[in-house]
Amino acid sequence: MDTRSPYASRRPYLVPASLDELAGPVTGVVRLPIHLDWSEQRVYDLDDTAQLGLMYERVIREAAHTDDLRSYLNASVLIRIWPRLFLPVQARQTWEARFRHLARAA
Repeated sequence: MDTRSPYASRRPYLVPASLDELAGPVTGVVRLPIHLDWSEQRVYDLDDTAQLGLMYERVIREAAHTDDLRSYLNASVLIRIWPRLFLPVQARQTWEARFRHLARAA
């Protein structure tokens, strides 16, 4: 393993078997558990576009279990905001390799 490369490019990123599994909330306020977001914020208003994107970025980067993805991400929202998400290259490539239509949306 090349320890000189950034951690974000070496770590594994979880991806669901199908986007249909992603049935998380679409509106309202969400409080992420500490294993997904250990910042002081942790609470996201999904009706605020900036907060929505930030929460999706955090969940995709930090998900420890597929249930994290299922609980907090929503397939239709993910597809809509995918091009605007700021993700580690490895995370984006992993998701786009499984879901080719995300790559086309970006």
